[in-house]
Amino acid sequence: MMKLLPVLLALVVSVGLNAVAKQHRKLYFGTATNNEEFTNDTAYLNVIKDSRMFGQLTAANSMKWENTEPSPGQFTFADADQFVRFAQRNGQILRGHNCVWHQQLPDWVLDGTFTESEILAAVERHCGTLLEYSINDALNASEDSWDVVNEVINDDGTFRQDVFFNTSGTKYIAAAFRAARAADPHAKLYANDFNIEGPGPKVTAYHNLIKTLKKEGVPIDGIGIQAHLIVGQLPSNITENLESFTKLGVEVALTELDIRMTLPSTPQLLAQQKKDYETVISACNAVKGCVGVTVWDFTDKYSWVPGTFTGEGDACPWDDNLQKKPAFFGIIDGFNA
Repeated sequence: MMKLLPVLLALVVSVGLNAVAKQHRKLYFGTATNNEEFTNDTAYLNVIKDSRMFGQLTAANSMKWENTEPSPGQFTFADADQFVRFAQRNGQILRGHNCVWHQQLPDWVLDGTFTESEILAAVERHCGTLLEYSINDALNASEDSWDVVNEVINDDGTFRQDVFFNTSGTKYIAAAFRAARAADPHAKLYANDFNIEGPGPKVTAYHNLIKTLKKEGVPIDGIGIQAHLIVGQLPSNITENLESFTKLGVEVALTELDIRMTLPSTPQLLAQQKKDYETVISACNAVKGCVGVTVWDFTDKYSWVPGTFTGEGDACPWDDNLQKKPAFFGIIDGFNA
């Protein structure tokens, strides 16, 4: 038996998370990434290009408004094309991220003065062109899903005040979804947001938004639950919350999962992080309509957390040196729970 232990350990370490997810009837396990990471870091490249580990990629930045329509009606897809080619070479599906968001907008949108009809026309043109690109460009790429609107509701359940809402109310949301569907009849169209992992005013507001959109015949297929979480502070009823969305006739996905801790990390914090990853993954695994999981980059080396939350970090399943952390095994345990 002792002789078998190194062999068994090697098998566990080599397990591909996407392969495990698909064994449990999920569509994918994936990661977000940026072009400069997989083009400039060979060690990183060797991990992310393995479709057994990651069957889906989200473009963290290259498809956002400021990078695709820097001037009105002038589109550029150079970075997006590079991203698409990379995923296609490796047999990975794509998540388009995103059509409409209040951040990373070009100045002409952020500081512009629009009438209602003008802002709706801009939203329709932008979303329609992005989705047309995703299926009709020379690469014939097709994203599995798109975050059509991103972070449109505040934690208290009110709609976010931004150039889109302040000019058109909620009309831009329906306009974005309709333009996306007209451009691509097959892509899964999502609303995506954070702090909707457990019940509360924000979740209630999204329930109401879904009901309203469906009543008006607006095509919405899914809710992306970002799942930027904190070690030891998970909601107690994630499974029930996921099911509450699927009962409204939409699918759900965990789209930006990471679980941060107060630094420095300790064995105790890493052990709790492993348990928390297991809890989150097992919740998705238990819900038929939860179609997949994406981590918001797989390594602490490129995590967004330290730059946003002072004194916090180590949120990802791999560490800065691209070594698997206990959290990696928590993900496997979550699928096998």
